[in-house]
Amino acid sequence: MSESPTTESGSNQAPLSPPVPTVVPAGLRLRPALGVWLRDLIVSLAISAFIIVFIYQPVKVEGTSMMPSLEDQERIFVNKFVYRLEPISRGDIVVFRYPRDPSKSYIKRVVGAEGDRIRIDGGQVYVNGEPLDEDYVPPAYADNRSYPETVVAPHCYFVLGDHRSMSNDSRDFGPVNQSYIYGKAVFGYWPMDKLGRVR
Repeated sequence: MSESPTTESGSNQAPLSPPVPTVVPAGLRLRPALGVWLRDLIVSLAISAFIIVFIYQPVKVEGTSMMPSLEDQERIFVNKFVYRLEPISRGDIVVFRYPRDPSKSYIKRVVGAEGDRIRIDGGQVYVNGEPLDEDYVPPAYADNRSYPETVVAPHCYFVLGDHRSMSNDSRDFGPVNQSYIYGKAVFGYWPMDKLGRVR
């Protein structure tokens, strides 16, 4: 007498018949894929919202006061988180609330920090008695205005536009309090020929 096939447990089992294919309606097949796509979309939107709200903000430059570094209508990203990790430094291009009307935002370059002695003589900026090398201000954008020596107050920054003859800056409204500064210009994305890090 021959033995019948057994399973691993040792119990007797009838011969297996070939499996019957299961047909799933097309609508049921699409539901899991649609669910995954919607989940990925929601996660992507949440991450994008977090980045825009807390880290990077797209900004449109209006006006010519930062030419040639930044042109009118140029689009840039502003890092709103960076100054929680590092101090504001001379040379940074910062975005801040205009001291005389905080509902407006201005963008300028930092040339002096708290405690610095700032003086402008015939357009030449002096910081602590030393002439400031400003290769970002071409001769065509300079002016001959002077500014009497001032000491930047604590928690304040002296800011100037790169287009000196067309800029309303600390020469007019004084140093800007750090609490008004909310971001650093880091990357230009439009127009395409200006794509890259803001300098």
